[in-house]
Amino acid sequence: MTLAALNSLPLPQLKEALRQCCGATAWVDRMSERFPVKDTGGLLDAAGSIWRACTEDDWKEAFSHHPQIGDLASLKQKFASTAQWAAGEQAAVQQASESTLEELAAGNRQYLEKFGYIFIVCATGKSAAEMLHLLKERLPHTPGEEIWVAMAEQEKITKIRLEKLLI
Repeated sequence: MTLAALNSLPLPQLKEALRQCCGATAWVDRMSERFPVKDTGGLLDAAGSIWRACTEDDWKEAFSHHPQIGDLASLKQKFASTAQWAAGEQAAVQQASESTLEELAAGNRQYLEKFGYIFIVCATGKSAAEMLHLLKERLPHTPGEEIWVAMAEQEKITKIRLEKLLI
């Protein structure tokens, strides 16, 4: 869709398009107030500044709109509206060895138990082994440290999805 087409969407459709990029209701609402936007740079700048101004609860809401890394079955069910993007973002997981997938599943469980939300990583361009390494690297973080890392990863994902939306 072009930026002009995005700018001309009725509010319900605009919000749905934005929700595919980031699932935080507060972010979607504040972003929709910025429309029409002048250019892609302005759209991306607004997306980032609004995201960083959201609350921790907003960030966790956005995280809940993602499947766990490697959970390809949930891509087809719960996350149908973003399944194509998420599957592409996690494409490297499909070629991962069984042992890597098992380690990712175990690490995902540990992460969820420790932090209370799923492991968020901008998976685009990363192999399953790289994501597993990042997961293991981030598990020792304190909750206060990790929320900021996860927030920054979601911001990267949102930017990529906004760019894909405008293709």
